[in-house]
Amino acid sequence: MQVEQIYTGCLSQGSYFISSDGEAVVIDPLRETKPYLDRAKKQGVKIKYILETHFHADFVSGHIDLAKASGATIIYGPGASTSFEMKNAKDGETLKVGKISFKVLHTPGHTPESTCYLLNDESGKEYAVFTGDTLFIGDVGRPDLAQKATDLTKEDLAGWLFDSLREKLMPLPDHTIVYPAHGAGSACGKKMSSETWDTLGHQKETNYALRADMTRAEFVAEVTRDLLPPPQYFSENVKLNKEGYTSITEVMAQGARALSVDDFEYIANQEDVLVLDVRNKQNFVKGFIPGSIFIGLDGSFAPWVGALVTNLEQKILIVAPEGQESEAVKRLARVGYDNALGFLDGGFGAWNKEVDQIETISVEEFVGSQLDKKILDVRKPDEWETAHIEGAQHFPLDFINDHMGELNSSTSYVIHCRSGYRSTIAASILKARGYDMLINVHGSFDVIKFSELEVSGNCPSLVS
Repeated sequence: MQVEQIYTGCLSQGSYFISSDGEAVVIDPLRETKPYLDRAKKQGVKIKYILETHFHADFVSGHIDLAKASGATIIYGPGASTSFEMKNAKDGETLKVGKISFKVLHTPGHTPESTCYLLNDESGKEYAVFTGDTLFIGDVGRPDLAQKATDLTKEDLAGWLFDSLREKLMPLPDHTIVYPAHGAGSACGKKMSSETWDTLGHQKETNYALRADMTRAEFVAEVTRDLLPPPQYFSENVKLNKEGYTSITEVMAQGARALSVDDFEYIANQEDVLVLDVRNKQNFVKGFIPGSIFIGLDGSFAPWVGALVTNLEQKILIVAPEGQESEAVKRLARVGYDNALGFLDGGFGAWNKEVDQIETISVEEFVGSQLDKKILDVRKPDEWETAHIEGAQHFPLDFINDHMGELNSSTSYVIHCRSGYRSTIAASILKARGYDMLINVHGSFDVIKFSELEVSGNCPSLVS
């Protein structure tokens, strides 16, 4: 038996490839099929099943393309309904794979069809449980993502989740390894650990949601408290995972097309085309194509695209570092943005027409200056509540499209976040919408947080 976790950091997502005696399963695959087909070929195994733990909201699964390429059967838990061929497994059903088996554990709560898969090894011993978004390391899945598609409230689903955890997962042996679908950084939970696996016994000791003395009412109150609205693309990704999507091969062929400067400019000037610059923040601020938006590949690229580009049908042109153009197209497709039209051949260095810039200062320069300008803090609400600059305006990047009316184009703004990545995204969006009086801050917020003793009288006081 061989168990491999394939963890994708920019999505905080874990998929799994498990093989035994010539057969294999893939659990919660990403959109691209190559990693799984390559492993099957290298190990000389046939992919028998594709096990889906639920209808994913934060990424488009590769289940359909992978099933076509491998001949595997797609498995969902009880109650799942799709527009493509798949098998609804029954609660308690056993799926044989080589010399191992998977027991189907229907665990509704995160979504009604949520299902975990208990792996029994060659001796029949419980080895690991693949929990999807039902149980994370340090947390559980949020219970509000399936509400729009059902008549259920988040409190209803949270109650189901309480029952699922205590009836299906907590009775398993403490040595059972917990392999979740996500880690820290995912919007599918609130308090996820950066660890990507753990033993169930340790989770019973440390995970607040598995406390033995926790009542159902306490659990429901805790998991439904302080839930931010889900990113707008979540519901669209669920729809794609249920109904199907364009083959990743076609998406890559269309998006990974090299365009000359003139062709790129011609297409960019068409209505409803977005120029997306995916270089790093330092290079972007020094020079970029006017009107383009920055979301760098070196950050949480796909989730930020999903949160900020409000139409999955958006036509996109890409400016990328040479050699990373296909990577950008692939990451867009992972969250359902299939309409990339091509990339600038030769990268930004080939652009010989008008350029724009964003004034950018270091966080040390910001701390040491007396800037008579409005400060925009684009961090998340929990970051703001922990510590923020007195007098700053909280303007979280996640909801920038909802709050543009709060700004005045004739006002000067200084924009900061935790490191400069999100502030550069925000500055690029504001710049593209006609806000020209901007100063972007690059550097660690910790320098601001601990600067009062070091820069007396010059640093704005900190509220915490």
